[in-house]
Amino acid sequence: MCDDDHGNGMNRRALIVTGATAALTLGSVTFASGAEAAADGDQETRTVRGTLPTGSPDYVYVPVEVPAGVRELKVAYTYDRPSVPVGTQGNALDIGIFDQHGTDLGGRGFRGWSGGARTEFFLRVDDATPGYLPGPVRAGTWHIALGPYTVSPQGLSYELTITLTYGEPGVASRPVYPPERAKGRGRAWYRGDCHLHSWYSDGRRTPAEIAALARAAGLDFINSSDHNTQSSHPIWASEAGDDLLILLGEEVTTRNGHVVALGTEPGTFVDWRYRARDNRFGRFAREIRRAGGLVVPAHPHATCIGCAWKFGFGEADAVEVWNGPYTPDDEVALASWDATLVASVRENQENPGWLPAMGNSDAHRDPDAIGLPQTVVLAEDLTREAIQDGIRAGHSYVAESKNLSLTFTASGGRAQHAGIGERLRVDADTPVTLRLEATGAARCTVRFVTDQGVLFTSDPLPVGGAGTVEWHTTASYAAYVRAELRHETAAGPVPGALAAFTNPIFLGGAER
Repeated sequence: MCDDDHGNGMNRRALIVTGATAALTLGSVTFASGAEAAADGDQETRTVRGTLPTGSPDYVYVPVEVPAGVRELKVAYTYDRPSVPVGTQGNALDIGIFDQHGTDLGGRGFRGWSGGARTEFFLRVDDATPGYLPGPVRAGTWHIALGPYTVSPQGLSYELTITLTYGEPGVASRPVYPPERAKGRGRAWYRGDCHLHSWYSDGRRTPAEIAALARAAGLDFINSSDHNTQSSHPIWASEAGDDLLILLGEEVTTRNGHVVALGTEPGTFVDWRYRARDNRFGRFAREIRRAGGLVVPAHPHATCIGCAWKFGFGEADAVEVWNGPYTPDDEVALASWDATLVASVRENQENPGWLPAMGNSDAHRDPDAIGLPQTVVLAEDLTREAIQDGIRAGHSYVAESKNLSLTFTASGGRAQHAGIGERLRVDADTPVTLRLEATGAARCTVRFVTDQGVLFTSDPLPVGGAGTVEWHTTASYAAYVRAELRHETAAGPVPGALAAFTNPIFLGGAER
């Protein structure tokens, strides 16, 4: 399926189909016998050239026989980008590396991934390129992982340059991770952005820059979510503080959708090398939970290649409905999520198994705004566990900025009350009052959305942005109610773009 031309006298070998997912392994790249034949600081370089055709597997592995005595391994690569007709995909080639522990699914040998963000990387015991894990370069068979994201009709020709530097390794440093607690306000509403990218994957901001922007956006917590690597986890320790809780995670970027691992244990790696048809997502969703994290499918209706979510939501703890500036795919995601609420109350009116919604910025670089949008979570304190509990319970709403705040409650019956993500247990015909109070929502209209659709739309709120809206209903008329605040039609890039929305309040199910 591809050509494999190993330069500098290396042998050419047959291709081998490997692994649980679509992959190919090429012939090995070999070097000299190691430290015995090299002085300190000596280098050896090999060049690998090949061509991948259209229809190539998701991953192509180039084995590299690494001898003993190597201090540093460096890889550089290039590939051609021929012109293609409008509407035809050009070439895009991702890259990463696995060490002597191999390429088995699960990632024991994983040492780094930069996707298409970098043209070269290095690894040694005391340092590594962002996206890659520092550590010893031990003798054995390493594998450079090539990911042909898209391949043009002409094929994709690539060249790898692999350089080994011999000598004594440096001294490894012990990683330090951010604390799992910040100075909170007790039970309160906390603002967070759980989908962010630094220069440890394809972002252009440092962790320090991200933390500064998060503080400026009024956030109380963020979640590290670089693509397919946990390499930034130790870097965040110096950016955390009493005023900012930093959770650790990963955006698991498969060919059939992306999922945010939210708040995992430090150093957790989650493999991404599978498609929906491989029936392996459940295994890795469980791995995320065993590592203390939440499973949050990201931008489920995004239009980029490989971005739309195809694994179903049976393993999810929440879903990212609003991603970055509000666009038509977010509107589709919102409607699709609302349909799952309808299905949940139809299947179990008393105790629906519903999936809470989130909003995150997915910010990569300027001018991407961190905290647009942000998830506002009711939590017992500003800790990893408390924030996750609030997200999992749906005690949250999504707002476009720190300037917009709201409360949304239901009351009825014998002075009973319920808040966002809760159930107001009343008889079917008991009058219920829904009340929304908002600030920072100038000229926004308030919509109350139920299992029957939009049943109430308010007049625009005052220019000052503060206002209160009430609506009366019953549990027989509305099994749940959620609130949306939308800009006037003429504002924003999308007519009626969201300013905020809440998770639902469920009605009915009175105790007998």
